[in-house]
Amino acid sequence: MTDRPIKLTIAALGGQGGGVLADWLIEIAESENYIAQSTSVPGVAQRTGATIYYLEFFPRAAAEQAGRAPILALMPVPGDVDCVIASELAEAGRAIQRGLVTSDRTTLIASTHRSYAVAEKSAMGQGAADSEGLLNMVRSHAQKVVLFDMNETAERNHSVVSSVMLGALCGAGVLPFRKSNFQETIRKSGIAVATNLAAFEDAFQSAQRGDSGFTGKAVSKPLPDLPTQARSARLQPVLERIKRLPAAVQPLVLEGARRALDYQDPEYAESYLDRVESVVALESRLWADASSYALLEAVARSLALWMTFEDTIRVADLKIRGSRFARVKDEIRADANQLFGITEFMKPRVEEIAGTMPAGLGRWILGSPGLSGWLAKHTSGRQIKTRTLRGFALLYVLAGFKRWRRKTLRFHEENARIEIWLAKIESVAKDNYLVAVQLAKAQRLVKGYGETHERGWRNFTTLLGQVEALTGRSDGGTVMARLIEAALADEEGNSLRREIAALGGPATSAAPATGTGRAA
Repeated sequence: MTDRPIKLTIAALGGQGGGVLADWLIEIAESENYIAQSTSVPGVAQRTGATIYYLEFFPRAAAEQAGRAPILALMPVPGDVDCVIASELAEAGRAIQRGLVTSDRTTLIASTHRSYAVAEKSAMGQGAADSEGLLNMVRSHAQKVVLFDMNETAERNHSVVSSVMLGALCGAGVLPFRKSNFQETIRKSGIAVATNLAAFEDAFQSAQRGDSGFTGKAVSKPLPDLPTQARSARLQPVLERIKRLPAAVQPLVLEGARRALDYQDPEYAESYLDRVESVVALESRLWADASSYALLEAVARSLALWMTFEDTIRVADLKIRGSRFARVKDEIRADANQLFGITEFMKPRVEEIAGTMPAGLGRWILGSPGLSGWLAKHTSGRQIKTRTLRGFALLYVLAGFKRWRRKTLRFHEENARIEIWLAKIESVAKDNYLVAVQLAKAQRLVKGYGETHERGWRNFTTLLGQVEALTGRSDGGTVMARLIEAALADEEGNSLRREIAALGGPATSAAPATGTGRAA
């Protein structure tokens, strides 16, 4: 006879079927003549935490023999949980942090894939949690660990993660229930039975083998080799120019040219190459035998990103692409003939509206408090439904402004800023090569659009104010790298200002933080 219930915690993200899994387990337990209880604590929307489901199981025969009903808890207690199953690696880490996983009791079943949290996605720099560190923590804190990519297993079987989690639970052997009852519960659901059973069996086998299926180390996608022939005769000269560059940077520059081409047109890709080639000439003047091309690589990467800045035209273009609709259709598993729609939530500011207009008109709008105030009253959040003719047409027309992008205020501003940045890199490189490399890398502070772009630009200009002083220091490159990391630590620039203060310098800006139509 047992005097202790089996205690199980499920951590699942929204839409992954954690509630379905809990209901399945209740049904399975009752079919096995167990008393079962389930409670849940909802997570927060927008991926800031999982919903926690807590279940306890107690054999009915033992309760009847004892002559009393068991007392079952409503919430998991640290150090007292038999099994934790997490649908995502970071959620396994959270369970450990809460004390729900212990080395003397708990079986931890977790997926090795990542669904990035809002804080990770919105970080100014590299905000993703260290997967290798998470994996090491997961492997060291539980009595038994089952790790494999549940998301990939679900995709491979055209199923859902809840079926995979159920199979993993069954395969891990933590519940004293027959496999046939697990399978029968899926059949009774009557929903996608064949694919759910296939995913269940796949996960069962993975748990039985004790698969890890993940090293924790990020694998960089290799850049493609250069093609021998361009897609068209018009692009062949672009390809030939890339082939004349140092071999070490050719794949990177190829991707940059493709990005510029996709963003605008072949002439814009050539403009990108003009700027890259000027850095090649600079490297040649500085080093008779350049081999690493650290500055060239940094500029080529950062320049491609800056020249393809996100304006309203770019945002509209990306939202109406067929590839996006295909991706969404695949993610929601829509049938071939099933209709679906996407609702876009957009809230352009006056600055974005003016930035899309011809430079002169845009400056006039921003320079007129009355007109800017009137526009601000009409820029509240809008929901644009791309499944409707009106919604799609609105974004289609806006994306079509691409042909006039070079005349817009935003383009004039960003182009002027790029030129100043490149000139500054050239000037600094002659005196301190390593500071110039870091200045090239500092472009990653400037990204996105709207307030995100504004804050990044403010930090970037603050950083520019320190370049002259750092150029004269032998450790200037190291200090510059530290300042960049500080700038990426928070959007408001508090960490950067503290670092600058520690250096004994004023947190000054070398350019205005926001654009009003003038070059930075």
